[in-house]
Amino acid sequence: MGNRPPAADWATDFDHLDPRWTENPYPIWDELRRSCPIAHTERFMGAYFPSRYEDVRAIAYDTEHFSSRRVVVRETRQSFPPAPPITSDPPAHRPAKQVLLPAFTPEMISRHEPRTRDICRELLDRIGDRKRCDGAVDYAQEIPVRVIAHMLGVPETDADQFRKWIKEILEIGITDISVLLRAQDEMIAYFADKIAARRTNPRDDLIGYLINARAEDKPLSDEHVIGTLRLLMIAGIDTTWSAIGSCLWHLAQHAQDRRRLAAEPALMGAAVEEFLRAYAPVTMAREVVKETQIAGCTFKPGHMVLLSFPAANRDPAMFPDADRVIIDRAENRHAAFGLGIHRCIGSNLARMEIRVALSEWLGRFPEFRLDPDAPVTWSVGTVRGPRRLPLLLGA
Repeated sequence: MGNRPPAADWATDFDHLDPRWTENPYPIWDELRRSCPIAHTERFMGAYFPSRYEDVRAIAYDTEHFSSRRVVVRETRQSFPPAPPITSDPPAHRPAKQVLLPAFTPEMISRHEPRTRDICRELLDRIGDRKRCDGAVDYAQEIPVRVIAHMLGVPETDADQFRKWIKEILEIGITDISVLLRAQDEMIAYFADKIAARRTNPRDDLIGYLINARAEDKPLSDEHVIGTLRLLMIAGIDTTWSAIGSCLWHLAQHAQDRRRLAAEPALMGAAVEEFLRAYAPVTMAREVVKETQIAGCTFKPGHMVLLSFPAANRDPAMFPDADRVIIDRAENRHAAFGLGIHRCIGSNLARMEIRVALSEWLGRFPEFRLDPDAPVTWSVGTVRGPRRLPLLLGA
């Protein structure tokens, strides 16, 4: 990605892979809202970027003109195996989503909280008495990958492989199709093997649940099960570790928020919602399938749309003091988990993991700050979070 020409004009030549966008997209989005609320680029074979909440919401709810069959803006339009329900359009979307809902209710997610807390404590014990650590690598990136492994009933020791696939699919694979296809094939083979093993030796885990699930009174095909498992792994790992890392990044720089949260644990729920609003990690995509107009902009079929929930969450027309992080914000109808029919089914899981991760971290390290001698690095692509987060621990 280092050889890409820099974006010449954010309104007419935006590039979400540009290092300036990766490092700090918020001023770019602010300028677009003022000057060109719906930007367009000829990169990626044509793509739009709405920066206002109302326009993001309109597109998210419009399944007639915008399809979810492609949910990442890439350099290629090659077809990929489906990952229902996220890549499903009506009417197939509803039954595909309903299959998963029982496994992600608050009650079901609460059953995974003890293991999540144990994972956090194990990681903190590993950090121990060190004066320095990487909050992303040593902590945030370990939690969701191990929680998802626990829920799927696969070895937590496979975590390194999962991280490799996520990087190849969501970062490198945006511009290198060969890396993406190899990772897709490896994931499909991995889950096909796990499905075969469950058919021989049934187990009470998410893989076993999907094998036995029915949609519209029919069992799911192996292709459907594998696609959904790929979705759960990718969507359930990178997004949440990015959110946890961003929370730590914020708290490392804002002592007042950090100390208040440590002293007032009852505030954690509101604080998590505000962190999700301010540092929402996920930008999805839609493909324009039928010409339409929104806010005076004509959307042409075949072009893609970067549906930025993070940009929507920073819109001052929707959120007073949108660029301020207010950990006790009273009204917070953020879009971190999406809008419309594709609102994230894993929101209960993500909230639980973030809450537990922050509570356990602050219980062990109430005082910490960014390491001034080591840079923070951010992910590239459509999921934003710190990939390296060097911290100094202690007062």
